[in-house]
Amino acid sequence: MFGYQYDLYQMSLGYTQPVVTHFSIDVECVATGTDHNSRSVAQIALVVSMTDYFPPIIYTSNNVCLLMAMQDQFERVLLNVYIKPEQPVVSYLTPLTGLTQDLIEQQGVPFQQGIHYLKSLLPASAVLIGQNIGQDVRWLQLKEGKDFQALLDLAGIYRAWNTKYNTWSIFGQDHVARVLMNYPVASNHDAVGDAIKSVRLYNLSQQLQQDPEAWQQAQHKLLAMPPEPSFAKQNPSYEGVCMGNRRTCTCGAPFLG
Repeated sequence: MFGYQYDLYQMSLGYTQPVVTHFSIDVECVATGTDHNSRSVAQIALVVSMTDYFPPIIYTSNNVCLLMAMQDQFERVLLNVYIKPEQPVVSYLTPLTGLTQDLIEQQGVPFQQGIHYLKSLLPASAVLIGQNIGQDVRWLQLKEGKDFQALLDLAGIYRAWNTKYNTWSIFGQDHVARVLMNYPVASNHDAVGDAIKSVRLYNLSQQLQQDPEAWQQAQHKLLAMPPEPSFAKQNPSYEGVCMGNRRTCTCGAPFLG
């Protein structure tokens, strides 16, 4: 099992649990059907963004499954797990997720085992951050008030009022990272990389919001730069699977999130 190990100096200071507050979770899914709602968790990333002291992690398990990555603000991965879906996989959506059949079959563990690893490292006091973090929490079946304390959605943090259309503009994670942090647009997503990106974007938002002028400039940049087309926009259907773009949906299934 995974666990924390403290040295004598840390114990002398009274550390009985890690002093952490904010964690980033990211999930990648494979398709188990052809409609845009038929998805199963196949990669999870958990990253810790702490504000004080975080002790070293000692892993005492030889099994690490679906890409569940846990990382602190110093970008140390705490958990990296692959999950083997219970249902037959229709498509691994590899260009989008980076996942392959060989990877999942060789390193995947059952969903409940992966969740057990995750919960053993996630304190109930955690504030979870991420892009559309609510969907990740639903996929992982985590309960507010029991498994974590609260959610912070980067989509809401970085939204900007668009005076041209008199409404809020919501930006994807890749767009915000590209415009404000000069991140290259990745050819595919990865749960660990996206979780690290979320921590960096959250920390950046905390810095920018201390200066109203800098925050306003950041929002203007996000509005001025046209976003790169998403995978779903470029590929309404991939390997017969609807990618869930509202304007080009090919399956007719309802949009649940």
